[in-house]
Parts: sequence; C-alpha cells; structure tokens
Amino acid sequence: MNISVSMGHQGATAGMTSRQESSKDNQPDPLVEEAIDWLLRLKDDPCDAEVSRQFDAWRTCSPAHARAWEKADKVWRLMGEVPPVHVQVWAGPEASTAPQTPVSTAHPRRPSSTREVARTGREGMRPTRSWQKRLAGGCAIAALGLFALVAGPDLLVRLEADHMTRTGESRVVQLDDGSTITLGAHSAIAAHMEGPVRRITLLSGEALFDVAHDANRPFEVDAGGVAVRVLGTVFDVRLSTTGTMVELARGAVSVTSDAGSADTRLTPGETAMVDPRTGAVEMGQISPQDIATWREGRLFVNDAPIGAVVEQIQRYHPAWIRVMDSGLATERVTGLYDLSDPDRALRALVQPHGGQVRTISPYLRLLTRE
Repeated sequence: MNISVSMGHQGATAGMTSRQESSKDNQPDPLVEEAIDWLLRLKDDPCDAEVSRQFDAWRTCSPAHARAWEKADKVWRLMGEVPPVHVQVWAGPEASTAPQTPVSTAHPRRPSSTREVARTGREGMRPTRSWQKRLAGGCAIAALGLFALVAGPDLLVRLEADHMTRTGESRVVQLDDGSTITLGAHSAIAAHMEGPVRRITLLSGEALFDVAHDANRPFEVDAGGVAVRVLGTVFDVRLSTTGTMVELARGAVSVTSDAGSADTRLTPGETAMVDPRTGAVEMGQISPQDIATWREGRLFVNDAPIGAVVEQIQRYHPAWIRVMDSGLATERVTGLYDLSDPDRALRALVQPHGGQVRTISPYLRLLTRE
C-alpha cells in the first residue's frame, strides 16, 4: 500500500488545515527555549562581559529572537525575580540609558553576623565557578519559567486530544475500524473516524499505527503539517522540533513535499525525516524490528544528534532536561537506551562524549561538558 506524505495544506479540507495549524502551534518554540538558555547563562555569571556580548548579538539578530526573549523575560519578571546585574540588557533597548548600577540577583536579607558580611564581600568581588554554586538558585527559577512557557500549549493539547498519555506512559488505542494506535509517552492524538476518510491528528509525541485495510476509506495522519495517507500498513510517526519522522515497518510509502521534490518511495526498513520549513526529506535505514522499540521500554537511535535523542528521553523523564553545551548537542550517536531509567539513559548518552548529567533538583537536569 502506498503512503503519500505531502508538506503544507494543498488538497486538505478546511478542518484539516485548522488542525495542522493547531498542531504546529502546540510544538515547543525553539527560540523560546534558546531564550531560556540565555536566562540561565546570564543568571549563571552576570559579570561576564563576553556572555553579555554574545547574548546581545543573539537577541538583535532578528525580530523573532527579540520576541522570544521578551516572552521569556516577561515570565521571569512575573515570577517576582528581581532584575540581574545587566538590567539594561534584560529590559531591552529602551532601557539602554538606565544607570548600570549593580543589582543583587537574590532576594535581599540582613546578614546574620559580621563574618557573613565579610564573606559576602569577598565573594562579590569575583564570579563563582562551581556549577552547583552558580546554578542552584537561578536554574530552579528558570525551570519554573520554562514550565510557564510550555504549560499553555500543553493545555491546548489536552483540550483538543481524544487520547493522550502522561510522562513515561504508553497506551494502546483500539479504533472502531479495527486499526490500533500505540501511543508513546507524553503523546496525544485527536481521532475523526466518521465520513469517507479516517483521520487522526498526532498532536504531540509519537505513535505506532497498525492500520486495518479498507480500500474504500483511506486512513490519514496529520503530524505537524506532514500528511500521511494509507490504506493498510504499519508505520511509526514522531513529532519533534526538527521535523516529522516516518518509519515504515510494513507496506510501501511515497514521500512528496510542496518544495517540488520528486516522489521518494520507501520500503520496509526505510525512514524519512521531513523538515516542515523547507520540505526537505532526509532518507535513512532502520531494521523493522527496531521500529517503535519504546513499546518495550527501549529507545533505539541510529546516527542521531544528542539533542534530538534528549528530546525523546524527555517524554519519559519528569524533570526538565537541558543540554547546556551546543557542541555536545550536535554529537551524533547510535545506540539502545533504557527508558525505564531515564537518568541512566542520559548518562549512557553523553558520557562517551565527555558529557555529564548534573542533577540540580528533582525537576531539573543539565547536560554539560564541565
């Protein structure tokens, strides 16, 4: 059976278009996540002029970057956090003329002794270099800020979803037509089975589809603007910030995009990663038995960047996970990781590349190279 994967909304119904746009809106904004990273770095070492220079270059490189920063900064301020040392940077260009008087980044309190006064004075003369000391206060607040940023889209998914799973949970959904959908962790779908077309929208996460054959009623899956049309086959679809991955276990697939690329036919064991921004299709290989290994609590990845693998492990971990080193995030890995122990999976993922998993709190993990 053929699967037609096409980018955009050509040939889609109005209802389908609405759901595609909603699905895209529910995805995390990579620029907002980068803004959270800058919150951490500026909080980490507010006296570092080079960090401030790099941040200013990032924030001013496009209006989208500036908007992402404004959103992150607003959440930070609404939580009651006082401005950092570089108050003119955090507040934006309109505050550039404000006096650059150092402002404490911690809530003020009276020292309990003259010894504490002396110690505070000495430590204030230079930035602290210990990860634990530098990040213990700011990161917990930044994690709360990230939660506030992503909670809104997650609530929208909950309102739209017919079936969804929690962190670390998987579930089998039996459809009236005999098809089954296995939802991965922290995933959600909306189902519309009435009418001539059986239509499923993958709102978040990952799902394995085992579609019952019906020559008169095609089966369509919408995943972040990528439409998958089938009659009967087995395939896995995963949404991520970098695109939509389709892995074929049984049947046949043809992949097309609005960018005008020629049809690409997939056979069992082949994969296609579709970039929703450009329509580019990246082909890959996978053993059919390695498709959807998450159903057995294992994650198989083949030549994938660490950042993308962390995004998958995140759906099985209750804490927020952040890769603090951009070089580490781009290292490519191949392996099988235990999802029943996500902290162990993270260590196995980064340690071969000199990385460490730092537990800041039960709700925050930072992956670093220090």
